[in-house]
Amino acid sequence: MTIQITIIRIDGYGVWTVTLGTDREAQLQMLQARIYYDLQRLFSQKECLVYLNRFDEYFAITNGLSLEDHKDIQEEIATLYKNLKISMTIGRGDTPFDANVNAYEARKIDNFLDRETRIFGQTISSSSKSSSTTNPNYCESAYIMHIDIDGSEKVSSKMSPYEVTALVMKLYAKLSEAFLKKGAMTFFLGGDNFMVISNNMRKADTEIIINSITNDIGIKLNCGIGVGRNGRKAAEAATRALDTIRDLRDKGKIQQIYEIQCL
Repeated sequence: MTIQITIIRIDGYGVWTVTLGTDREAQLQMLQARIYYDLQRLFSQKECLVYLNRFDEYFAITNGLSLEDHKDIQEEIATLYKNLKISMTIGRGDTPFDANVNAYEARKIDNFLDRETRIFGQTISSSSKSSSTTNPNYCESAYIMHIDIDGSEKVSSKMSPYEVTALVMKLYAKLSEAFLKKGAMTFFLGGDNFMVISNNMRKADTEIIINSITNDIGIKLNCGIGVGRNGRKAAEAATRALDTIRDLRDKGKIQQIYEIQCL
């Protein structure tokens, strides 16, 4: 089973920002927020989900999305941001990290799928339907974890806001490092929430990682696992699983990990 990842990047961003002068930070932060909003809006309309990597780079789970779909999004983004060069690179792999590496390698050798719209990557069919029928390894499902702190209100009641942020960033680093060893990629959603793209990872390995980090930091974690035919459906199922953990807790039933399939 493979997963398809698309990396969206603002090209030449550092050089371009210098042209704005030194009083540019507020303008840049607003621009980055707008780009993220528009990318999330356009990809989610096609049942995909976008994550911030760095503020000039974004990752999207794009299972089933064709080259033509990518071109449609890219053309709209180019219309909205005429002064920026924004590129996309498509990669597929057995794990999310492999897909990321394959996208990186394709970009490094300038493997254009469509030069005019600046789309790089591994060869992809012109239609999502033919992608799933002509390639037997093509993935029609995504596997996502939604993780948060169990009882975060108790944590925040004992720490100042900035201390809570420092704790969350420490947690983010530990989750990222541990899941990366399994070929999974972790993204911070805000608050105390994280999502892990984790195709082909065993549930038992997830439990080991969650318990290890809980014991290390002394903070209990909840993990909702969602399986869906695309990124958006998988994230929805993962969030529903996380809500189920909370509902069970309210009924006196403690369950740290819960999985829902929405195929």
